[in-house]
Amino acid sequence: MYKKISEIPSVVVCCLLLICTISCNYKQENYDLTRTREFPYFAHTKKLTIVLQPFANFTQADLVFVTTQLRKIYPKIRVKKAINLPLAAYTSARKRYRADSLVNFLDRKTEEGFVSVGLTRKDISYTKGKAKDFGIMGLYISPGNACLVSTFRLKGANRKEKLFKVVIHELGHTQGLPHCPVQTCFMRDAEGKDSLNEEHAFCPKCKQVMKNAGWKLN
Repeated sequence: MYKKISEIPSVVVCCLLLICTISCNYKQENYDLTRTREFPYFAHTKKLTIVLQPFANFTQADLVFVTTQLRKIYPKIRVKKAINLPLAAYTSARKRYRADSLVNFLDRKTEEGFVSVGLTRKDISYTKGKAKDFGIMGLYISPGNACLVSTFRLKGANRKEKLFKVVIHELGHTQGLPHCPVQTCFMRDAEGKDSLNEEHAFCPKCKQVMKNAGWKLN
């Protein structure tokens, strides 16, 4: 039997309104995984642990390279065993995996105080404007504690260096950085292109944010 609102105790009504408000806010926060609004720079009071989570068939040599490079500039790195890609993220149309689904998958598995970096060899994509299956090299949740990097589009003799640049770029987002207008900065927006050879370091402004978060950058 349905009841009129006037017949429901006021305490119950308040609880229902509170639950609805929380639910709506959650959906709004997680609707756009790629937004790059100018959120405030911040410094962590407690250093986060970065977890490298390779997916099945990720190259061991690439994993070792990324781990070695990251440990030179950040003290708390943990490497997990490879896991299978969730089948729910696969799209058969262009044989790609939805990056937003994979990042959400990692986010749900990541505990407080950790940041997960998913690493895969598979092609990944997300919806960009009218393009429903736009191929990309990486994606992140901002704010959030998970990001994803794919080596599928990395070409050239220096592909490992490019891989590290994509990883540090996505981690920069999780540490509080938006895209940077400085063309040589790691936080430059790729805008669908491979501009990695033009990126050499964090610009002074982005570097200070990373240093505040515990990164050992010269």
